[in-house]
This record gives sequence, structure tokens and C-alpha cells, in this order.
Amino acid sequence: MKEYEVLVQTINPCGGEAHDKKEFLEVEAESPEAYVKANAAYPIMDSVVKSDGDVVITTGDGKGNFVKYIFTE
Repeated sequence: MKEYEVLVQTINPCGGEAHDKKEFLEVEAESPEAYVKANAAYPIMDSVVKSDGDVVITTGDGKGNFVKYIFTE
């Protein structure tokens, strides 16, 4: 298991990113994808590894509600 710092950014259709809710977590997981699959309210829509090594996973309900998870080792 690896340890990650995770920024969880919740975005709703009314407020958009200007009124998002942010939460920082420290988690242990096999992988970022495994953590999100086990804990997210919505299915994974997109997963990207940034050039700095951070993993960004976006989940959503298809109706404008999104939760973005940014994992840093």
C-alpha cells in the first residue's frame, strides 16, 4: 500500500469551480483508481497522470455534479 495526499474537489452545476468544496485527506491505497472505486459516490469519468506525477481522477453523475481527486505521493 502507498500513502497519498489527496485533494478532493466537489463541484456542483450551480456554483461551478468558483464555489467548489475542497477537502484534504491522507490515505493509504493500492492505487489512486482503487481508492476512488471503493470510496467515490460517482463512477470514474477520466483519469490523467500529470507531468509532475500527480494523478487526477474525475468522477461525475452526468448531470453536472463532479468530484475531482488529485493524488500526490
